[in-house]
Formats: sequence, C-alpha cells, structure tokens
Amino acid sequence: MKRKTNFDKYLETQLKDQDFAERFKKAGDAWEIALQIAALRKEAGISQKELARRLKTSQQQVSRLESPSYEGHSLSMLRRVAEVLGATVQVKIERKTDTNRYAVAEDVAKYGE
Repeated sequence: MKRKTNFDKYLETQLKDQDFAERFKKAGDAWEIALQIAALRKEAGISQKELARRLKTSQQQVSRLESPSYEGHSLSMLRRVAEVLGATVQVKIERKTDTNRYAVAEDVAKYGE
C-alpha cells in the first residue's frame, strides 16, 4: 500500500474545506480541458498558430485555451475547436456527491426542516 506523503495529508485536510474543494475541482476541470485541447492539436500535427487560423482567432486565444489556469472556456469555442480537430464535446452535469446530501439529512434530522 502506498504511503501518504506530507502533501497528500495536507491536501486531504484542505479538501475538507468546501470552498477550497470547489476551487480545486474547478482547477482540475480547467487542467483537463487544456490538456485535451493541446493533445488533440499535437495529434493533428498543427501549431497553435495554425489552429488559430482555422478557428479565425488569435494564437494568444489558443494559448489561453491550452492554459491550465484559464477558466473562460465557452461551449461554443470548445465546439469550434473540436470541429477543427475532428473531435466532439461532451458536457455532463451531475449531482454533487452523496456526502453533501447526508450532511443535509443529518441537519434536518437534528434541527427539523
């Protein structure tokens, strides 16, 4: 079994803070989108400049889209990128984890509705 590092322990503690956990998840989502765009572009064998030309936008915009810190991805731009790179966009909205529902259920049981 892998031993937890100090960072793992620290992150585990930080993730108990709901605000931090939400920001951490958003950053992870942005990171994932950025990596997917960059990988698809490289797989297609084109530069950021060429992708920008095909999208009729600037190379700086493509660079932003591939930046893990960028959170301004619009659905329309992601669709345009996917179209140019021969891919599709899938969006999925899910309920939050059951952990939140259990906490609410416990509060209702304890304090009433």
